[in-house]
Parts: sequence; C-alpha cells; structure tokens
Amino acid sequence: MSEPERKDPRPIDLGIFARRVERAPITSIEVVAAIASVLWLLGTTAFFVFTSTRDGQGQASVNSGNMVMTMIAIFMPVALIGVAAMAARSARVMKEESERLQAAVNAMRHTYIQQQQSGIIGMKPEVERKLDEIAAAQRKTDAALATFTSIRPASREQAAREKSALAPAAGAEQEQPSLELGTPAAELSPPLSVADFIRALNFPETPEDKAGFRALRRALQDRSSAQLVQAAQDVLTLLSQDGIYMDDLPPDRARPEIWRRFARGERGKEMAVLGGIRDRSSLALAAGRMRQDTIFRDCVHHFLRLFDRTFSEFEKTASDQEIAELTDTRTGRAFMLLGRATGTFH
Repeated sequence: MSEPERKDPRPIDLGIFARRVERAPITSIEVVAAIASVLWLLGTTAFFVFTSTRDGQGQASVNSGNMVMTMIAIFMPVALIGVAAMAARSARVMKEESERLQAAVNAMRHTYIQQQQSGIIGMKPEVERKLDEIAAAQRKTDAALATFTSIRPASREQAAREKSALAPAAGAEQEQPSLELGTPAAELSPPLSVADFIRALNFPETPEDKAGFRALRRALQDRSSAQLVQAAQDVLTLLSQDGIYMDDLPPDRARPEIWRRFARGERGKEMAVLGGIRDRSSLALAAGRMRQDTIFRDCVHHFLRLFDRTFSEFEKTASDQEIAELTDTRTGRAFMLLGRATGTFH
C-alpha cells in the first residue's frame, strides 16, 4: 500500500518565477555578442571562399582532419563570445539585485529608526524632566538637613552668641600668667564668640568689611584660634597663586552629624562625603603641587592638622547650624578641597 501523498499547507508562490521569466529583455550585452558573432562568421566565410578560389579547382584542398580543426576555429570564438555575454549578464543581474537589496535594508533601517525615535523621543524630555526634578529635590533636602536647626527661645539664642567658640585646652589656665590679686590674664578679655570665630575663618569680604576685620583681629588675639587662622591664610594665599579661589568652589554640603562623627575620630568610606569640593581642575592642581612643592605640602599638612584639632574642640559646644556655617567658610572649603586631594576623608 503506497504511502499517502503529503500536502504542504503553505502554497508555493509561482509569481516569483513568472516575474523572473518575464524580466528577460534583450540588453546591449546580447546585441554586442550577436554582432561580434556575425562579424566573426562573415569573416571566416570570406576567408575560406577566397582561399578556395585561389586553388583554381573550385573545391577546398583540405582533408577530414583539417575540416574538424577548421570548424573548431570557426565556432569556438562564437561559443566564447556567448559565454562572455552570459557572464556579463549574470554580473549585471547580481549588481542590480544587490542594489535593490541594499535599498530595501536601508529603507527598513530608516523605518525602524523613525519608529524608535517616535516612541522614545516623545518620552525622553518627560523622563529627563522627572530626573531633574528628583535631583533638585534631593539637593534641597540635603541642604535643608545640613542647615536644619531647632527653634530656640531668645534667651538661648543670646547665650549661644555669647558662648566661647572653643573650649579651653587642658592646662591652659596654668600656662597663663597670673596678675596681682590672683586674676588670670585670660579673664581681662572676653572669650572669642562663635559668630566672630566663624566670621574670622571666612576672612573679610572686601577692604571695607569692618565687621570682618574686627572678627579677624579678635580671632588672632585668641590663642586657640590664631594658629588656625594664620595657617588658613597661608594656604589660601598659596592656592590663589594657582588661580584657585574658594568663592568659585561651591561645595556639596554634608549633614552636621557626619561632621560630628569625623570630629570624634571616625574615618572610612562614609566620611568621603565631607570632601564636598569636586572641581577636577582644582583637585588636580592641588595634588600636583603637593607632589612638587615641599613648602606647599608642609603648609597643607600643618593646616589640616590644625583644622582637625580645632574643629574637634569646636564641635563639642557648637550647634548643627554653627557647624554648617563653619564648613561653608573659605577655611572650611579649603579643608574640603585639600582633604579630598590628600585622602584625609578615607
């Protein structure tokens, strides 16, 4: 019993073959080949006619072997011309097919790109706007957390303005000379207030900034802050020689609680956020000068040690608002820049 014939459910499109058969017009290649073949046949016929006439007998003076060679000599070039014509036609067809295929691929790619752009470009501005809003809200939140302070009564505000910026170091009273009647010299002048200390670390804004110069003089008269103010002045002067000015470097603020942890000796990756100055050119200039200029390197290390020690004392009595204000001074920004360049926060 014969196996039943399987039928393919998908019909074969014979239109492709029909189009290929229909698309076979006579081209210039076939015309040139036909003309070359006719000229060759006419030439060989004339040649043999003239040679047989010269014999005088009206017949060809050739044997059967020569006849075969003669036929090959006549029709072989015609066959070669036909083969060359077919090869040229095939090459032309392949070139046309390749061009049509490339055009189809380009059209498909162009259509795909248009579809992608119509779907994505319409969405891209909306996504970017949302991301910008999220980033702006995050920056506002960080700034608010960094500067957040609780509402205090007026009496406590007055006490905060009058309190000393730095706690006296252990044994400082013994180092101070005593006057007659047992009155220490430190009691004759009021302690450096927090506001004057922060104002001094920011240095006067302009030559007409009388309040800034007054705070600077008070800080220089206080033994606990004078060394830091002088070290900061030296560092800022050296940085200005390279065109680095703290007013041009707004920092990314860190929360006061992280500054407090740093003041208490904590180090590690979490402290890296304290290096809020991220200007690459300034960091590169500072790091390069640290490697080449020994005087600059010594001044930087001296400044970093003094700031670390002084800030540790300042943190004990300072509020979050006061810590945020101090870290935003020119001295605080210099500490962020140089600390990041030297790897202090790691």
